[in-house]
Amino acid sequence: MGFFNKLRSDGDTFDGQGNERRGLVDVIQYNGAPDELVWKFPYNNLSTGAQLIVNKSQEAIFVKGGAVCDVFGEGTHTISANNLPLLEKIINLPFGGRTPFTAEVWYVNKVIRRGLKFGTPAPIRISDPRYSGVDIPVRAHGDYSIRVKDCQMLLNEFVGTQHLLTTDEFVKQFATMVVQELNKNLRRYAREHNISTLDFPEYAPEIADFIKDTLTGKFELYGIELVDFQFAHVGPNEDDSVVKQLLDNRLEAVKERERRSIQGFNYQQERQFDILETAAGNEGSQGSDLMGAGIGLGMGVSMSGMFGTQMQQAAQIMNNPQAAPAPPPIIMTPYYVYINGGQQGPFDANTLKSLVASKVLMPDTLVWKQGMAQWGKAGDQPDLQPFFAAGGPPPPPVPPVMP
Repeated sequence: MGFFNKLRSDGDTFDGQGNERRGLVDVIQYNGAPDELVWKFPYNNLSTGAQLIVNKSQEAIFVKGGAVCDVFGEGTHTISANNLPLLEKIINLPFGGRTPFTAEVWYVNKVIRRGLKFGTPAPIRISDPRYSGVDIPVRAHGDYSIRVKDCQMLLNEFVGTQHLLTTDEFVKQFATMVVQELNKNLRRYAREHNISTLDFPEYAPEIADFIKDTLTGKFELYGIELVDFQFAHVGPNEDDSVVKQLLDNRLEAVKERERRSIQGFNYQQERQFDILETAAGNEGSQGSDLMGAGIGLGMGVSMSGMFGTQMQQAAQIMNNPQAAPAPPPIIMTPYYVYINGGQQGPFDANTLKSLVASKVLMPDTLVWKQGMAQWGKAGDQPDLQPFFAAGGPPPPPVPPVMP
């Protein structure tokens, strides 16, 4: 699609060679391709009294010496000093008759031009705000639509007194401007919205609106309205090794989160179990041999405590529908326990029971919970004393004496 007629007229009038163009111009009308944005009438030996024809969605602009003299809208106009006030200033107009003069006539189509392509010739490296500033290469391409808003501004900025202007030069100037804005504002969007470049594809419409807002003022400097701007793709270059690693890590994190959700415990609970397992594995620690068993017992007791109460209430209601449900059990404030020279926890009542049963939590073990001024012995805490009074598991049976 063309923007300007490829080759402009050299500005000369008819030189007397050939029969293709003789005398003065009687009719000035558009004869460019349907998709031209700007087209120059090829002759400039005009005369007063000539008919100027302007089609729908067009404007015709008279230019003399690089300066805009006047603009004509849709319709048929007779060129005279009445409708071209500056005519008397650009020619020496005698009294009566048809007076020749030279001027350029430019036609500007004001319809929307769609499907103008843009793309990043090389990946844009963006410091990712969600991954500690890791540089991630980003590619983007899409298309935009424009419409001429101010014909005089467009001609003044792009045409001026230039003798030759090609379509390629016009398109290249806009394409370069778009890429420059992408380089600057994709980084700005990631930083201001704290969004990872890995998430750019799902934010493509919002990013497109952001870029369009920044480009609008740039296009208006040339008398052009940016009607639409959209991405066909914007996101990290998935062929890059760093991007592949980050995407793999993210996929593993999603799988892990799903696993925890299915198993019914969160990351904090899982870390508590890991800490207890580590403590149980420390050589020389008191009760380390029983710690592993205590972990399993604690998990079992905790899970059974969670569901056992609900099942018991359901059974009571089924056996006696008139009976009111039992009140919920009192929930103990979790305790931190000082084990193997370090603070562990917090642990709920069921886990504390399992630690007592496995001889990891002893009456003289230091514990602390919210509300206590300082650490104290477990055996001195009223809500823990019942665990020690109950005693640990029964001793194993004495083996029979062989005769």
